Amino acid sequence: MTTDVVALTPKMPDPWSVLAGLLSGGPDREVRPRADGAVVQLCDERGRPLLSVEAPLLIQVEGEAERLLGADAPPVPFWWTEARATTGVPEAEDLAGTFASRIAALNRGSVWPPEAARSLDVVEPDGASNADSGPALAPADAQPAVDVLTDQVAVVIQDRPVIAMTAWLSGALTATAAQGLGLQIVTPPGTALSPTVRPSVSRAPSRWVVQDEECGYYDGLTGAVLSWRKGMFRPVPGVEGPEAPQDTHEAPGTAGSAPVANAFRQVAETGERQLTLSFRTVHPADDRLVLGGPLEAVFHALTGRPPAGWGTAEPANSPWSLRQLTDLARSRAPEPTWFVVTGAPDRPALATLRVHRTTAGVEQDMTVTFGYGADEHPPLGALPTAAETLATRHHLVSLLAQIRKAPRDLAVRPRFEPPGAPAGFAVGPDEVRAMPGDRARRTPLATTPLTLGPATRPGLYYPFRGDPADLSDWQDLARLLTHLKGE
Repeated sequence: MTTDVVALTPKMPDPWSVLAGLLSGGPDREVRPRADGAVVQLCDERGRPLLSVEAPLLIQVEGEAERLLGADAPPVPFWWTEARATTGVPEAEDLAGTFASRIAALNRGSVWPPEAARSLDVVEPDGASNADSGPALAPADAQPAVDVLTDQVAVVIQDRPVIAMTAWLSGALTATAAQGLGLQIVTPPGTALSPTVRPSVSRAPSRWVVQDEECGYYDGLTGAVLSWRKGMFRPVPGVEGPEAPQDTHEAPGTAGSAPVANAFRQVAETGERQLTLSFRTVHPADDRLVLGGPLEAVFHALTGRPPAGWGTAEPANSPWSLRQLTDLARSRAPEPTWFVVTGAPDRPALATLRVHRTTAGVEQDMTVTFGYGADEHPPLGALPTAAETLATRHHLVSLLAQIRKAPRDLAVRPRFEPPGAPAGFAVGPDEVRAMPGDRARRTPLATTPLTLGPATRPGLYYPFRGDPADLSDWQDLARLLTHLKGE
């Protein structure tokens, strides 16, 4: 099922080496530019796309090839050239392997996955596939990441160690959303998701569909057994209306009436933890505003150093730079811009940042997760310091910190993940001032909120125990939020 092949090279593939790769199918193949020239497709004589190649990407962030591919890569900077074979066309996978092998051979690089490497000989056309089979699965001609399209969903079939928010997948999400379609990603059982992808497949009809020898298919986030019916993957008959629950905080086997795959129930306690902070800031729009500062402040507070890299898709390819990130967002304004931000390999960290203009100013919505091993302790004591920096320097609106039992490497696997627990909640000075009287300080909690910043204009931080084994903190948080809203 592997359809993605990557050439990792220490130098940029020049036009002649790319041309040599595209000639893997011989001189009679048609070459078409797509996505304003960012993608080149190799087609057969009937115009069916066989191979889609993205422009080489310069990677200047350590650890990205290891994180996303599990592959050894040349020292940074190196070049990442990705090709995707059209699913269902027998010769396409050989073309992808030969293309990448030629790129790697001419630029002293390597091919991922290693088994995809082919000889450098021309791949002869498959007469049967050209003459007898139907047209390529729509809309591969327009969206190279999509394998099957129905009137309800687009289906992407991928076999990679980690399904990441690549430029391919981001383009497919944008296109399907514009058409009002869901996106369903089908993977083998050994595949994981990058946390950046999880929100996009967490609400039906979008799904993460995991192949399983015992039950056929199941939802990788809920465990619900699935089958292909009426143009999409759905919970098995008898559990529809409403659809199977999308709440992954439920224990295995309690997801309503939906049968849960046995593979999803296999939970192993490793002692590893994740600390996640979700926060929002709003800054008045002005020419001096530099974006990304709140996220950098959180990295400094919890790791002692700034992020390692950033990009508008995965792999993150650029070294961390507030100025470059700001310049890109401004060039796209007033349209919103989405970024992925990574930490150093020795301290797993992954964040998303969405910048958009509102009537209140420039909003930055951020979520960052840090991973810790069984012998490491998440720095919960640093949370008030991080919250105070955000409140006094970065126009904090709100912050929620959670701790949960989950893998240190941050990858989302198709297994039940126990619910976490709130470790802290904060509100900014403007939100405190907007509440009447002393409502923000007079809370239903047993603990007293901590003052963030000067007493004349404070933000407030509400500490929680952060014990994933005790769900009562969620009840306390719900009571606090209800109280702060005046309900």
